[in-house]
Amino acid sequence: MNVFTTDKIRNVVLLGHGGAGKTSLLEAMAFLSGQTSRMGKITDGNTISDFDKEEQKRHFSINTTVVPVVWEDTKINFLDAPGYFDFAGEAEEAASVADSAIIVVSGKNGIEVGTKKAWEMCEKYKLPRIVFVTDMDVDEASYRQVVEDLQGLYGKKIAPFHLPIRENGEFIGYVNVIQQQAKKWTDQGKIEKIDMPEYSKENLNICRDVLMESVAETSEEFMDRYFGGEEFSEDEIRQALRVNVADCSIVPVLMGSNTLARGMYTLLVDIVKYLPSPDKRKLAGINAKTNEVYEADYDFSKPKSAYVFKTIVDPFIGKYSLIKVNTGVLKTDDVLFNYHKDAEERVGKLYVMNAAKAEEVKELHAGDIGALAKLAVTETTDSLSTKANPIAYIRAQMPVPYTCMRYKTKNKGEEDKVSTSLQKMMQEDLTLKAVNDSENGQTVLYGLGDQHLEVVCSKLQNRYKVEIELSEPKTAFRETLRKKSDVEYKYKKQSGGHGQYGHVKMTFEPSGDLETAYTFEQTVVGGAVPKNYFPAVEKGIQEAVQKGPLAAYPVVGVKAVLYDGSFHPVDSSEMAFKVAASQAFKKGFMEANPVLLEPIATLKVVVEDSKTGDVMGDLNKRRARVLGMNPVEAGITEITADIPYLELYGYGTTLRSMTGGGGTFSYEFARYEQAPSEIQEKQIQERASKIDKGEE
Repeated sequence: MNVFTTDKIRNVVLLGHGGAGKTSLLEAMAFLSGQTSRMGKITDGNTISDFDKEEQKRHFSINTTVVPVVWEDTKINFLDAPGYFDFAGEAEEAASVADSAIIVVSGKNGIEVGTKKAWEMCEKYKLPRIVFVTDMDVDEASYRQVVEDLQGLYGKKIAPFHLPIRENGEFIGYVNVIQQQAKKWTDQGKIEKIDMPEYSKENLNICRDVLMESVAETSEEFMDRYFGGEEFSEDEIRQALRVNVADCSIVPVLMGSNTLARGMYTLLVDIVKYLPSPDKRKLAGINAKTNEVYEADYDFSKPKSAYVFKTIVDPFIGKYSLIKVNTGVLKTDDVLFNYHKDAEERVGKLYVMNAAKAEEVKELHAGDIGALAKLAVTETTDSLSTKANPIAYIRAQMPVPYTCMRYKTKNKGEEDKVSTSLQKMMQEDLTLKAVNDSENGQTVLYGLGDQHLEVVCSKLQNRYKVEIELSEPKTAFRETLRKKSDVEYKYKKQSGGHGQYGHVKMTFEPSGDLETAYTFEQTVVGGAVPKNYFPAVEKGIQEAVQKGPLAAYPVVGVKAVLYDGSFHPVDSSEMAFKVAASQAFKKGFMEANPVLLEPIATLKVVVEDSKTGDVMGDLNKRRARVLGMNPVEAGITEITADIPYLELYGYGTTLRSMTGGGGTFSYEFARYEQAPSEIQEKQIQERASKIDKGEE
């Protein structure tokens, strides 16, 4: 691929609800630009963007894909981001390096939760945007409804640049609002001018008035001319709109049909015309030497630096670090410094990713997106620069994974292989976490949803040839006591030669500190138990609290006091006193009103006001205590509640179902509380049966 200078580059992320048509839109643009000779279909699994086997099998995007499309003399780096919420981390990575966005909306399905989330992401990164309405060839598609709904949500900044023309129910052309002309597609895919239908004229005047107001607001001179009744020239309108779109005060709305490849030509023209090149965007980092703000601003004349926004680790195509060049010009065999790892990396060859294919290039200018192969220590969100001018850029904030599943390897002996494979997958996916929960004897996967974890299992099987099984994770219950007990235990064993003898009298009671397993004291007088056996007694308690007598969960909050006992001058040993103390603990614990404690989380749920009733009802069923409801912004409420961890399993799926994917949740550990008696009895029975079967 040719080298492009900063002003001839556009970095555009495709955002929108899952299934709105992002990938098929990119397919149509690639075809129209001559990059491909025929258009692939998602259902056939042969699109450029969805090249991963999982994507082809499931017919939706899972990974962000970079596809550069050359349009006239400009390279448009399209970042095709997944629309499904389980893969929101991929969209976050893409948006963090984009300079603008296309929000794709289905004309048939209208505004969906994913549309609003796409808008929120654009607001977060201050991305100029165009809304593109797909499915205009479908009978039920309503462009007018989409525009009205967008204006209802986001106000006057929503400006339709085109209006659809239908003839006998067929989508045949459009009205260009700026030019005030009607155009029709020919059978050869070209455009010809036609007379404007009468029904379009009224809508045209409404849309044009909105545009002219926006144009007038760009300068005092324009404002005076507008109120004086003067007409603006087409060039003046376009120049003013370029300013409006760049500062996000105008959001153009275009439309077309992906399957018929109609509307893509004007979209590509408007991307180049209205969306900013990187040198029109602001970017700052921190100079690690001086600790001062470093104004990068995609200046090609400054020392070279780059930001790693994504990593691909594939057993077939190898490891690639996807980068955006923030300053300077990267060249083959450059040596770059990773400030975060305090290490230098040799670049070797430079690549441009075209979906699955890595195409070699001589250099990458500031603002361009490319790839570096086989970097030794560099990870996603790291910054690369020169050692003389070390720069750290702000890392993209990834969504925190809260959906949790226990996993086990299907085949014995593959634990290390699974662990290694997951480490590679976590390099690619920062929203995936594998945790070895040694305290509860389980390995746990955290992801953004059940579907996310299903895809992880499938990738492990297909890519790395290992299989895991997912199940409900064990909840970290605790055991404690509520009363005081006074017990005596004598451990005596005679089997020829030296015997074993250890005799203790102990009390057990609540310590009042549930953060600590136990406290040990001794008040022995008169040497009934020699001092040298005190550590052995404590060792017995220390081992006994690891698996409590009630349900084999760790014990907390116990005060153990050794106050008397006896010893044998020959047969007593540390071992005997350790066993005696351990058995005394088990006996004393069960006599002191033992109870099960369950972990409680503080849960925060953010939902639309209309969904709060459903969410509250569900929380009540889950034994949650609602602590408060706070308005976050217009129409959005945050519900805070205390909820047992046991009830959090599957919550993400339920919340998504109740809110159409619009609700989000987060939680953190709060404390332990006594479990209700029915929960305690159930846990004791389940735990006993599992221990009997050797599953724990």
